[in-house]
Amino acid sequence: MRNQNQPVALEGYPFIGLFAFITIVFGLLGWGFLTFVMFALTLFTVFFFRNPERLIPDEPGVVVAPADGKVIFVGEVDEPRCLQGRAVKVSIFMNVFDVHVNRFPCDGKVIDSFYNKGAFLNASLDKASLENEQSGLLIETEQGHRILCVQIAGLVARRIVSYPEVGDVLKRGMRYGLIRFGSRVDLYLPVDAAVRMRVGDRTVAGETVLCTLP
Repeated sequence: MRNQNQPVALEGYPFIGLFAFITIVFGLLGWGFLTFVMFALTLFTVFFFRNPERLIPDEPGVVVAPADGKVIFVGEVDEPRCLQGRAVKVSIFMNVFDVHVNRFPCDGKVIDSFYNKGAFLNASLDKASLENEQSGLLIETEQGHRILCVQIAGLVARRIVSYPEVGDVLKRGMRYGLIRFGSRVDLYLPVDAAVRMRVGDRTVAGETVLCTLP
């Protein structure tokens, strides 16, 4: 699995290299203001693709946040695509200043996946859950619980990256993908999960406990 130890996500290297190259060219041409702008953009790109280490909780039966960001929805909904029934949805919105490397929410096996092309609405809108470009993983734990984790592209995001394939077994907190430049992640949990988060709470991917499974 990619990006398990790198301090900067590998997907950011082409952007960082391009902006750094343009910075050097502008500097050699003596274009001071443009050099400063491109240097700042290079630094921001390094910052955006940062991939910090996290302290993964070892408490049994917990599900951790798959993304850094702000909780914008917690509630029971219908999930007809993979779970085919009621589920508790927790939506986490990532702005451009949040870490965008996503982490696996629990120990489990990927038993299904999907990718849907779509629109690029503001990821904080409710209808982005269904209409935006998205990639989903259906996870089954050893206890038989099924959890759906969906990466959703945002207003300026144009690329979802998801590494796992059906059949892969991952551990809680492992990096499993990212979304470039603003987005959200929806997590669909069993209705009897004991959710610990409320709307407005901030999450840290791999560290913040979202719920305890029954």
